[in-house]
Amino acid sequence: MKFGYTVIWVDDVVKTVEFYEKAFGLVRRTLQDKGQYIWAEIETGNTTLAFSSSSEAQKLFPGGCHTNDATQPPTLIQISFITPDVGSAYMRAIGAGAKALDAPKTQPGGQTIARLRDPNGVLVSLASG
Repeated sequence: MKFGYTVIWVDDVVKTVEFYEKAFGLVRRTLQDKGQYIWAEIETGNTTLAFSSSSEAQKLFPGGCHTNDATQPPTLIQISFITPDVGSAYMRAIGAGAKALDAPKTQPGGQTIARLRDPNGVLVSLASG
């Protein structure tokens, strides 16, 4: 078994993909209008990061779900990107509209980590390799 992809359900898939392209320099693999929802995938290496419309999540989870909300504390899941220059990546993401949480800081083991939230409220970390 191998890890295939992560899906994040958001209200505006197109704006979210545009943010990830601008903030992190990621490349769009696909953006498809499926009729009742929009599906997008972004190239991130071996694992795909996908976004789909909140309307799809409402159909998949009729018992309800907790949506990402930028006005509330983050949900307890994080996506992480590895980068050789955490400081520059952090500033680029802030410039693209991310909300700063933790500025880049070198950890005791030598790894540099920063945390921010995307415009949907999703928790994102940037870490040195």
